[in-house]
Amino acid sequence: MADSIGQSKTVEVDEEREGSVVRGEEVGMRMIGIVILAAGILALVYGGFSYTRQTHEAKVGPLEFSLSENRRVSIPVWAGLALAVVGGGLVIGGRKK
Repeated sequence: MADSIGQSKTVEVDEEREGSVVRGEEVGMRMIGIVILAAGILALVYGGFSYTRQTHEAKVGPLEFSLSENRRVSIPVWAGLALAVVGGGLVIGGRKK
């Protein structure tokens, strides 16, 4: 009798661990979904991003010259929509069991 009680408790603990792992995966998928959804919305709103690149530097005696170049990376509307849809699907899908 004591063996069966000990075994049933062990099974219950294992089931609780499995449930918490599944919930953890659901929460992780929702978090990833939120990040992807936010990236998609930002891509739709801003249409891309820009950055500055240092191209040339020169030092002639006490004078220093530096040339920087601004570049822009455009993100297509379809890519922003795709990110928003996939992110929304992960957020909604992460809620269901």
